[in-house]
Formats: sequence, structure tokens, C-alpha cells
Amino acid sequence: MTETPFSGIRLLSAPGEVMVPRSATERLVDVAADRLGDRAVRVADVGTGSGAIAVALALRVAGARIWATDTSGAAVTLARANVSRHGLEDRIDVVQSDLLEGVPGDLDLVVANLPYLPDSLRAERPELAGEPVEACFAPGDGLGHYRRLLDACRCALRPDGAVAIQLHRRVIVTEANELTELRLAA
Repeated sequence: MTETPFSGIRLLSAPGEVMVPRSATERLVDVAADRLGDRAVRVADVGTGSGAIAVALALRVAGARIWATDTSGAAVTLARANVSRHGLEDRIDVVQSDLLEGVPGDLDLVVANLPYLPDSLRAERPELAGEPVEACFAPGDGLGHYRRLLDACRCALRPDGAVAIQLHRRVIVTEANELTELRLAA
């Protein structure tokens, strides 16, 4: 294990086992924190990896109650270590599950930085060779995980809630009432 700086904090990372947090993802934390403000909120961090987004967000939004999910056992173990390292066990639950399974509904915000690069681009992205394949690449056009997440958010978000995702270094925010018409295209 090594240490990695992220959003003004130091996190444990496990290169090769769990994707190392990138500075580009700090913008997702900034957008989410600005949206949430200082009120009591319920948040899900889907595809948490090392727990970087969940931990950074909990440290910036004192009223946040966060559920961090990942399908990878190694990611869940690392995220729990980072939550414990920053003393946030009472505000962040780390759950091994797919997307929002195991997360109570009525969420104010869902944040996610899921794998979105098509498997077919793997050879063209040598800078990602040391990262777990499943953390970077997805089948088909790469957007399947996000399509499934947006479908799940339709039921999990409060009427005034939103989803904030990172896609190609951009942060996209969609209000809950816009989800019925939103479709991701390749």
C-alpha cells in the first residue's frame, strides 16, 4: 500500500488492485460539495474504489450521511481502511454491492466515477496498464454501467435530488426530474 494525495487529504491506495484516485476527480467532489452545502443530506458514492470521493465529501459536508458501494472486494477493504483512517465510520457505510443495491433510497445526491472506456480502447490507453481493467474499461460502448445507474437513480433519488457523474474528465449533473428523458449515447 502507498499514500496518495486527493482533494487536500492523504489516502491509502493499492496500485494494481484498486484504481489510484486522480486529480481530475477532485472536480466531482467540488461540484457535489457545492450542491450539498451545510444541510443534512443522504449521498451514495457508487463505484467508490478507494473511497476517495466519499471520504473527501464527508470531510467537506458535515451533514452528509454517505453510502459507498463497489463490486470489488479489494476496493471495499481499501475504502473501509480510508474511512477508518479519517474517523468517518459513523457517517460512511461501505457496502460491497452493484450500483445502488443495499443503499436505502430517498437520496439527495448520487455521485459516481464508473468505468466508461470501451474494452476496444484498452490497447490505445497504455497509461492505464497498471490499473485494474474492470475499474477503467466496460463492455460495448463503455456506457452500460452509467445507463444502469441512471435507471436505478430514478427510484432512489428524492424528487429534488440529483446525480453527478464524471465522464471523460467532465462532471455532469442531472436533476432527478430530468432522468426520465435522459439517455446516454456513445
